Amino acid sequence: MANVAKQNWELANNVQEESDDIYVYDEAKNDEELSKRGWDSDPKFFKKVKISAVAVLKMVMHARSGVRPEGDLEVMGILQGKLQGNTMIVMDTFALPVKQSAIQVNPMVESYEYIVNYIMTLNQVGRLENALGWYHSHPGYGCWFSTIDVNTQLNNQQYMEPFLGIVIDPKRTMSSGKVDIGAFRTYPRDYTPEGTREYQSIPLEMIEDFGVNCNKYYQLEISVFKSSLDSKLFDLLWNKYWVNTLSSSPLLNNKAFSARRFSDLAEKLEKAEGKLSNTRFGYFLSEKKKEEESQLSKVTKDSSKATIEHLQGVISQVIKYNLFQ
Repeated sequence: MANVAKQNWELANNVQEESDDIYVYDEAKNDEELSKRGWDSDPKFFKKVKISAVAVLKMVMHARSGVRPEGDLEVMGILQGKLQGNTMIVMDTFALPVKQSAIQVNPMVESYEYIVNYIMTLNQVGRLENALGWYHSHPGYGCWFSTIDVNTQLNNQQYMEPFLGIVIDPKRTMSSGKVDIGAFRTYPRDYTPEGTREYQSIPLEMIEDFGVNCNKYYQLEISVFKSSLDSKLFDLLWNKYWVNTLSSSPLLNNKAFSARRFSDLAEKLEKAEGKLSNTRFGYFLSEKKKEEESQLSKVTKDSSKATIEHLQGVISQVIKYNLFQ
């Protein structure tokens, strides 16, 4: 059963097989990539991110540790890897001891000392990859950058380039079975991007923060890989992940999250319908009416996504019940 679940997880997250060469760290080649500094002339130089399945699973397990009955906490960690042209390759991660809250994580001086000591220790055993970025969790409110996240990423890109930011939502991951993850880089402070960002499902109380910052960063395409070198480690991690998943119910564990989510959807729907009704008389085919209809369409997308994830939770519980009753 665990093997079937692992295969389904790999399929849902589109895990690709890679040769073991991807784990070879050529310091001279990496230094050559760094010396080109393509990101100085192109704000969107990095287009893709490749993440090892082991790194993804470690981030998900760490993010899930912040989901607690007494109140959710964000967690934070560091990405390690290398460059390959305009692709950033995340080979491993490690968690950080940081001050946590329900809506933010604050790196402290002790954390930076921890990073240096951790990487120096890894170098002593032949692990030469440098810090490539950071990750943190957004429990229940999607993968995007808040004002604090944007400022953190901007500072890191200024002093530690190249640097990547990853966000994971453990609650939406637990609901859907597919890892809810996003990889981002910020634009320079004086840069104005063209076009608008794709719509995302954001809680109503956070939409303003999302809107203020959504054009200050861009999203990179993510792919997940697995090689023979990390298959054994992945299997060991999976056994722990699977036991935790098996003993938990997304419907019960996410009960409060689901209630808040559907309440949020109801509030969004009420606002969208209220605005739309005010434009029905005298504003037919107007730009304002189109805008309100667009808002209603977005709420519909949110509703469909929430419903599908809830049904997946029900199906998961039915399968467990029939297997282990």
